[in-house]
Amino acid sequence: MASMESETPDVLNETRNGNKKKNGIRMESFYLRKIGFGCFRVQQDEEGNFDMEVVNGDGKRRKPTHLLIMVNGLVGSAKDWEYAAEEFLKTYPEDIIVHCSKRNYSTLTLDGVDVMGGRLAEEILLVIKRHPNVQKISFICHSLGGLIARYAIAKLYEQKEDVQVNGEYNNHGSRDQSNGEEFKETIAGLEPINFITFATPHLGSRGHKQVPMCCGFYALEKVAICTSYLFGRTGRHLFLLDKDSENRPLLLHMAGDHEDLKFLSALQSFRRRVTYANKRYDNVVGWSTSSIRRRTELPKLEGVSIDDKYPYIVNVETEIVSSPQTYVPSEAKGNRFKKTEVEEEMIKRLSSVGWERVDVDFHSSKQRNNAHLTIQVNRYRVNSDGACVIQHMIDNFLL
Repeated sequence: MASMESETPDVLNETRNGNKKKNGIRMESFYLRKIGFGCFRVQQDEEGNFDMEVVNGDGKRRKPTHLLIMVNGLVGSAKDWEYAAEEFLKTYPEDIIVHCSKRNYSTLTLDGVDVMGGRLAEEILLVIKRHPNVQKISFICHSLGGLIARYAIAKLYEQKEDVQVNGEYNNHGSRDQSNGEEFKETIAGLEPINFITFATPHLGSRGHKQVPMCCGFYALEKVAICTSYLFGRTGRHLFLLDKDSENRPLLLHMAGDHEDLKFLSALQSFRRRVTYANKRYDNVVGWSTSSIRRRTELPKLEGVSIDDKYPYIVNVETEIVSSPQTYVPSEAKGNRFKKTEVEEEMIKRLSSVGWERVDVDFHSSKQRNNAHLTIQVNRYRVNSDGACVIQHMIDNFLL
């Protein structure tokens, strides 16, 4: 696997080879001299969604089988993942096609997690129609995008009727080895591989230092809750103020399986689930909520990198599956759930599927105060120190 971590978009020799429209989709390609055997081709529709893939020098398409969906966060856009998309294609030019979603961008990210998840699910189905050769699917999401993707995969989750919940046995009670596959669960008909989130508030953003800019002060956290309406339905979902799902907060609803949507089963169907979380300096999303841990479980780290290749990664925990036992609030409390009870139930349920946890600390970076965007390399010139985090994700990505 050739690593190109020292190369930046500024030194690429970009020669435009074409810019044309077909069925409302603008197509353009540019030659990458450092790759030497092909071009990036970008297909962008009128809504701003775009696919990136590598084509041969004569313009003929390769046939990658792995579809990688990248999802932006609050008030973001498809271009937020442009750096990571290019790095992926440089590393896996034969295997991957990248789709950077913009179906939920700018103020559309205020419409609510459920609405945005539905839009993303519809978009993914259209992307698969454009690329009929794909067989596998992975997700990489930043911030709010992780919640959007969790809702979308539940809508796209499918399970064969003759397979048990763990996907291991067919209806005759014997292991199904007809095609060498152990699991029979799919996302939009594709094999789910990687589900990766960066600084995603999996437990919401309400209280207990989940929004670090409030510095843990109760008064400031109350102000944040009161101003959540400025972020529309999304704000109410993040601060657990809604009762949109069976009279419970949506994020709590998304921590379980239900008759209509199997949120946990959809997550568990992926071969890997990974959280990248900022230990500190992220003023938007706290360490606990982005790494799906109780505050008492947060490791005591010295801020020293574990590998010189990834100077800002200070801790990596392999997948640990906790007991799936669910915390159930007492009936006496009715529908008025305490924040601590909701959080505890979400942690127990989400932890039951197992996650790899990668902790990041931009302790010595001049870009540390913008850690929420630096971890994603939102803009290379501004957030370049996050490139080692992107490289770590690429190096550990499962094809």
